[in-house]
Amino acid sequence: MTNATRLLTALPHEHRERLMTLAREVSFEEDQRIFEEGHIADRFWVVRSGAVSLDQQVTEHKRVTVASLGAGDLLGWSWLFPPHQWDFGAEAFSTVRAYEFDAQAVRNLCEADPALGMTLIRTVAEILAYRLGATRAKLMEQYTIHRTQPI
Repeated sequence: MTNATRLLTALPHEHRERLMTLAREVSFEEDQRIFEEGHIADRFWVVRSGAVSLDQQVTEHKRVTVASLGAGDLLGWSWLFPPHQWDFGAEAFSTVRAYEFDAQAVRNLCEADPALGMTLIRTVAEILAYRLGATRAKLMEQYTIHRTQPI
């Protein structure tokens, strides 16, 4: 896979239309925390505009940005997998407009329409695989840079 998968454009029209019946438009101001690592993951978003930073708490006072998301990107996947707790934190890097989805309502829709559910899960899996590959490439780049620098 060479390009990031966009959730809404990757879904077939009929599935996208059904999913979008559950969407509500929301916005986040710059520097607003959207969710915190370890908290309940009861919703997810598709970014319409703006930028979001995903971060990991490494010490009590320090967060490290692990990814940046923009228009079309899926924000949040922990809602799909028990125990439904965020694996990362997220913060609006700029003003963000997004579609917000209630996780339980989407899981119910997936159970009621198994074809939609399978397509949604496969699409989220593609997104996760792409992001994992991108993270791996960044780690390898950092390893190579540090390894080649003189001591």
